[in-house]
Parts: sequence; structure tokens; C-alpha cells
Amino acid sequence: MTSHPVVADDPQPSFEHEATLELTVLMPCLDEAQTLGVCIRKARACIDRLGLAGEVLVADNGSTDGSQRIAVQEGARLVSVSERGYGAALYHGALAARGRYIIMGDADDSYDFTRLDAFVAELRKGAELVMGNRFLGGIDEGAMPWKNRHIGNPALSGIGRLFFACPVGDFHCGIRGFPRDAFARMGLQTTGMEFASEMVVKATLLGMRITEVPTTLSRDGRTRQPHLRPWRDGWRHLRFMLLYSPRWLFLYPGLALMILGALVGAALLPGPLRITEGFGLDVDTLLFAFAAIVLGFQGVSFAIFARVYALNEGLLPRDPKLEKYLGRFTLETGLAAGAILMGLGLGGAIYAVVTWSKAGFGALDARMTLRTAIPAVTAICLGGQIILTSFLLSFLGLRRR
Repeated sequence: MTSHPVVADDPQPSFEHEATLELTVLMPCLDEAQTLGVCIRKARACIDRLGLAGEVLVADNGSTDGSQRIAVQEGARLVSVSERGYGAALYHGALAARGRYIIMGDADDSYDFTRLDAFVAELRKGAELVMGNRFLGGIDEGAMPWKNRHIGNPALSGIGRLFFACPVGDFHCGIRGFPRDAFARMGLQTTGMEFASEMVVKATLLGMRITEVPTTLSRDGRTRQPHLRPWRDGWRHLRFMLLYSPRWLFLYPGLALMILGALVGAALLPGPLRITEGFGLDVDTLLFAFAAIVLGFQGVSFAIFARVYALNEGLLPRDPKLEKYLGRFTLETGLAAGAILMGLGLGGAIYAVVTWSKAGFGALDARMTLRTAIPAVTAICLGGQIILTSFLLSFLGLRRR
């Protein structure tokens, strides 16, 4: 029987309205009564100045301070989102938008909604994600905590560029624009603050055209504490990027461990390795080296499992190259490879027993016998893992109606 991993189609969100306008300015809202009105007025003024057919849409996430009333009084369209979370508010708000283009921005008056010109211009030129960059446009004194400005944002943006080759310098800027059809293709899933990272990552993986425009960040106009929790939300962004990059989370560390373990093991199999006078490596290091090979193989296996699962669930875009390689995999091939490796390990174990019998089953030099036993046990373990991995990968590939 041949069973290949099957990749499901990416989910496509369903919009509530046709694109009857050119622009929707979308603001997520949770108790923003102090600043929501001024944000709506600024956005409305910009739409009028640019002569756009547009709307201001407030996606309320359960405010209890009268934000809904303010939104309606200021002429914005209001949509209530019962699912809690920053990402949930933006997601359902985007689905309710009537504009061909959507520009999202926080309703805390930290972003200048009177200056959306550059976003609109880039969208009209065909950009599929237009990111604001606060580090290019300017950050007012006290507008961003020092740990966010000098540690969190640069570090997370750098990791994003490393993991996904993303051409964005400010991953977490809260103002950004995109066309409706690009939003549908992203298939966004997260509901919290990591929604911002997911949008950039998905756009990059899908090969969308991404541009950046300078934007300013001012001190927000609220007297209450912001919803953002730097350490908690920073970890959520980092966790998301790790989970969306099986290569960096599992594959590269796994390969590094396997290569390092194999190199050290090959150097120690013939005998002890003297480093300096009075210091050397022997069978105890050999044991750790082969343990690294086993652990590394698990990392490589997990990378394959994670990638197949993400493809099946529509969490990551389809990868034709990976699908081609996986299409060549069969359960029988994996079982044969695992059986051969286990056979080699059992052969080494038998050789060790025969050697012991020749010594009358008496005491042996552990440093010599372990040089046979450790590789033999490792081969048996790896062979068993390959067999189990093959079954699990085949299980993930069971055809579904």
C-alpha cells in the first residue's frame, strides 16, 4: 500500500459585503472612548481630502465604556465582534469591510490617520501588504517603551527576517494596508496580538508584494494602561514565528545535532582522542555524541510532521517542492530502511556478545566493548524511530473525503 501526505486547500474567508467602496479604515476597539472619536474624525478628514469613496469601520470587541455610541455618533460603521482578542476583532472587521482596500490602525490616537496618502498610493500601485515603519517615520519621546524600541521590536523583526526572508523592518507596526483579495488569500488563523506577525509571515510565504512606508508614532491619548503586555505578547509573537517555521524550530537544530554527533562519534570510535596533555575524550563523550544523533533525528522527524500537519490544516501555504519530495515517500520504503538499520544494530550486538563469549563471559575492557555497543544501540533506536516515523507520516497522509 502506498500512502502519501495529502495537502488540504487553504481556507478562504467569506466577506459579508461586496467591495462597493475604494477604502475602509478599520479600527479595532476595546474601551477606547477617550481616543476613538478623534481617530474617526482624522480618518474621515483624510478620506474626504483624498476624494475617496470610503468608510470608517469600528470593530468593537466588547467595550463597556460607551465606545459603541461614540463610533455611531462620529459617523463610523460599527460591527460587534464577540470573539475576544486583537486578531479576532481585526479579522471579523475585515470580513465586514466594504472597501476594495483596507487600512487598519489602532484607535488609541498613536497613529496619524490624517496621513494615509502613502498607504493608498502603494495599494493603488499593486502592493498586497503595505506596512508602516515607525523607525523610518519617527517615534515621539515616550511613545514606545525603551524595551520595546531597543530590544523587543528589533529582535523580533530580525528573527522574522531571518526565519522567513521577510522584507519588513517593523514587524509590529499597528498601521498597515492590504486589498481584500490579499486578505482572503492569507487565511489568517490567530486571534491575539500575534495576528500582526501572522499577517506579515503569511504574506511573505505566499510571495505577496510587500512594501513599507514611513509612519509616525505618537504618545497615545489614553489615561488608562494599554492592553499590550510587552513580555507576554512578545513571547506570543516569538512562539508564533517558531511554530510557523518548522525549519528553524526542528530541522536546523536537528541537523546540527546529527552532524555534530556524527563527527565527534567518528573521531572517537577508533579510540580515545587526546586534546592536550592530561585531557582527552573517551567513551563517555562517545555516548553523548550518539545520543545527539538520536535527538537530532527526532528534531528532523518533527520538522516533517509539523510541516505536513500545517499544510493539511491550511496553516501554511502549499509548497510544491516539498509536496514533490513527500509524494515519493512510501510506507514500505521507510519500513525497509528502518529494518536495515535495526538489522545492522542487532548485528553489532551479536558481535559484542560473541566477543564476550570468547573471553569466557568474564570482565572486559569497557572502553573497548562500548565502542561496539553504543553504535549498535544507536542503530537499533534509529531503525525503530524510522519505522514509527514512517507509520505516523503515512497516517498523516490518509486520504480524507
